Amino acid sequence: MLSARSLFQEIVDNDDSFQLFCSIAASGETQGGWENARIAALVPDSMRGLAPKITRHGADEDKHGRIFQALLRKRGLPEVPVPPETDYTMLLERRGIGLAHAKLRAEEQLTEDDIVVYLAHSRVTEQRAADQMDMLVRHFGDHPLVGRAIRVISRDEDNHLAYCHEELLRLARDGHGRTIQRVLRESALAEIAIYRDVSLAVMAHMGRLLHWPAPKSAALAAGIRGTYAYERFAGWHRMISLRLPERRNALGGAPTPAPEFA
Repeated sequence: MLSARSLFQEIVDNDDSFQLFCSIAASGETQGGWENARIAALVPDSMRGLAPKITRHGADEDKHGRIFQALLRKRGLPEVPVPPETDYTMLLERRGIGLAHAKLRAEEQLTEDDIVVYLAHSRVTEQRAADQMDMLVRHFGDHPLVGRAIRVISRDEDNHLAYCHEELLRLARDGHGRTIQRVLRESALAEIAIYRDVSLAVMAHMGRLLHWPAPKSAALAAGIRGTYAYERFAGWHRMISLRLPERRNALGGAPTPAPEFA
């Protein structure tokens, strides 16, 4: 029987699939760390108070990248190149979601609207990340190899999502509400399509590495497309709602280290 638990167990148990999984995850987290560091450096003067939280956001994502790299080292495995069709962050940028890397590489200060775009885009992608990590914690939080790493990353993703909610609500009160809702909708609709495509690509690669029979691969692809159909019809709405989080000022402190993964 196919289940998230059995699929992830297969991936973790095989060196080749585990190597690809961790390489994809490490690349995405490291890219997110760079993006946040550049945004923090370019925050407009009117929003300088956000810079420490953006910096913390980036530091957490850098840490996640190091965690996945450490998991590979523990297995004696090097990182492998990330297939372009599985590169979630690159594909989002190509669709115009979030801030363009060309803008982040420049030295010109960002605008207030740019920061709204960053936070709205993050609210959507952090929802996906938090949901995925919550699922992994439920099934693998006590796993001897990856359990500790999953719990550390899951706590951080919950903090990132709370931070996005809180800051977007504050900006909405400051008059950015219409822009926030527009960007949230555009980001969510683009993200669910890209997540479908990346999921199909990742499962195709995993299927080849793990020698899945054609019926199994077909069933997984159908499940991914079914999830997209639900999200496109109604599920995307939960990715754009805003509510005051229970965890306030979630990124207000220093980054939480994970020295065991250094």
